[in-house]
Formats: sequence, structure tokens, C-alpha cells
Amino acid sequence: MSEHLSDAVEISRAASRRGALKILGGAGGAAALGTLLSACASATSSGSGGVGNFPSTPAWKFVFVNHVTTNSFFIPTRTALDDAAKVLGLPTPQWTGSENGTVSEMVSAFDNAINSGASGIAIPLTDNNAFVDPTKRALAKGIPVVAYNATAPGNYPLAYIGQDLYKSGTLMGQRIAQSVTSGTILVGIAQPGANNLQPRLDGLTAALAKAAPGVVVKSINTGAAQAGELNAMTAAYAGQPDAAGLYAVDAGSTASIAQLISSKNIAGKVHAGGFDTLADTIKGVASGALEFTIDQSAYMQGFLSVLYLYLYRVSGTLLAPPETDTGLTFVTKENVAAYNSGSAYEGQQGHKLGTMPASIPLPQPSTVTL
Repeated sequence: MSEHLSDAVEISRAASRRGALKILGGAGGAAALGTLLSACASATSSGSGGVGNFPSTPAWKFVFVNHVTTNSFFIPTRTALDDAAKVLGLPTPQWTGSENGTVSEMVSAFDNAINSGASGIAIPLTDNNAFVDPTKRALAKGIPVVAYNATAPGNYPLAYIGQDLYKSGTLMGQRIAQSVTSGTILVGIAQPGANNLQPRLDGLTAALAKAAPGVVVKSINTGAAQAGELNAMTAAYAGQPDAAGLYAVDAGSTASIAQLISSKNIAGKVHAGGFDTLADTIKGVASGALEFTIDQSAYMQGFLSVLYLYLYRVSGTLLAPPETDTGLTFVTKENVAAYNSGSAYEGQQGHKLGTMPASIPLPQPSTVTL
């Protein structure tokens, strides 16, 4: 584990108690959570004496397999694992997998988790086939498995906790069509074909074919290693200097576009946008280098996965994990200030109490059919 990631998830017990209160209760829930927080403070790795009204539990060991373990996108996720574990009186889940999206390494980590008797496993299903058998074996041994960040057809997780990826790509394409109606756009993708990214590119392409058929989408393979994504986007733009827009469907490529536009001083001269909330991306939105980025709540993907695994075990499977869309928020100049507030929930340091706005914008209307 890299040093900066280790630092990001090393949170003191006292800070975690305050964080738990802010996450779960705010002002109105403080009294109700008093017992919970006291129990969290006294929990040890030998097991939980029971948090709040919950029964005593063993020290359940949850394992999170990941496809890019050192990628800074997942700093909020790892913070969430630690936060949730402290709220529930459990050891912090193990973080393992591959640094560069290598599926065989993820499968090996999955197998190790099963063989070591993990209490629950969470994994991004970045491949359609590779995780089917390990998931079946885990479930057969009584080990619950949930998918987070990416899911796959024909697989068997108890639930998926993450963004609706195709829908997010569709909405991004519709957004692009508002400003780009012709020409070629370059779209960075760190791992073409991967289930956590390809659906976004597919949705974007389909939306533009319908809303702006004059736009040509040229995808750029930027690679899974963050260090190489800027070079890939820079080379692509050098080969297509008349590009009408620079976009990306992953965190690192989006941050690279923000860096590229800022370094070439072309903000406002080329349309641009992407995904996630890395520091360079947020700076890019604030400066105007990027018109938007899309937040999928990396923190929620971690916190809810831990919570769901806990509830499934503590209830003896009665509380089955629900499919959970962690959302889609367009971050623009109008709302970017909140992302610059130093929040641990977006990968920065410190569990500070957030500031609520005087009014909350209306979300999209409900689509529930009664």
C-alpha cells in the first residue's frame, strides 16, 4: 500500500466517533447514537461486544478486492471502510487485488479471501466471466459477496452498490450534445472493455448518435496506471488539434484532461468534461478548464458495502443487501465549492461537519410506477 493512501485511511478513533455521528445522525440523531458511539470506542479486533441494540459478534473480517488498489479515486472508499468498521465495532476490512486492473490478480485475491475464511467479500465485477466461479464457491461456503463500483451480467453477487454506469454515460452524452453538435471528440478510457468503464462509453456514444449525429467519438486508451494517462491524452490531442471536445469516462483520464487544458492555456477554447472528483479535476472545474465532472460517490460505495455485509450476517440473511445506485451528480462551477471544502467524503483529510445550503435544488422527479 502506498504511503499517501495509508495516511488517508489512518483516522484516529476519536475522529471516527465524531465522523460516525456526522455521517449517521447530524444534530437530531446525537442522543440516539450515544450508546452506539460508546460501543464503537470500546470495540477491539477480538470482536464486538454489540453495537447499540445489536448482539455481540465475532471480529468479522470483510475483504475488499479492487482492480486498481493504489488509484486515488478509491481514497474516499477506503476512508469509508475504516469509518463503517468503527461504527460497527469491526476490524477495518482488508484492501487487496490488482494495481493495474489485471483480472487474474483479482481472481487470486478473491480465492485467497475465500480460502482464508473471509466473513464477507466485496469486489468490482470488471470482467463478465472471471468472477462467476469464485462467487459461487464463496456463497457455497456461506460467505456473502457483493459487487461495488462495477457489476456484470450473468454473475451472482447478492447486490450491486455503485453507479448506473450506462445511464451515467447516456446523461453525459446528452450533456455534451448541448455544446458540441459536430466534429470529433476525444474520449479517454483507462481500460476499454472493463465493466466499470465501457458501459459509460457505450451510453455516451449511443446518446450522441441520437442527439448529435454529427459528432464523431474517438476513444483513447489511456491505460490503467494514472501516471501514464496524461501522456496518452496529450499525445491524442497533439494528433487531433482540431478536436471539438476532450472528455473521459474515468477519474484519471478526466484529471489528465484538466491538467492538459490548464498547461496549454486553452480553457474555454475546447469543450471538456468527465468523471469523478480527483483534486486536479475539481481544480479544473473551478477554473473553467472543465465544464463538468460527474460524481458517483466513492465513499458511499465503500460505507454501504460494509454496512450491507454486516446487516446480512447479523440478521442471519434476513436483511438481504439491496441493489443501490450511488447516484450521479454533475459538478459544475455553480456547485464545485462544496467539493473544495476539504471533506474526507471526497478523498481529502478531516471529518468536518458539512455546511447545509439554505435551499436544496429539486432532484429529477421520481420514476416509480404506482
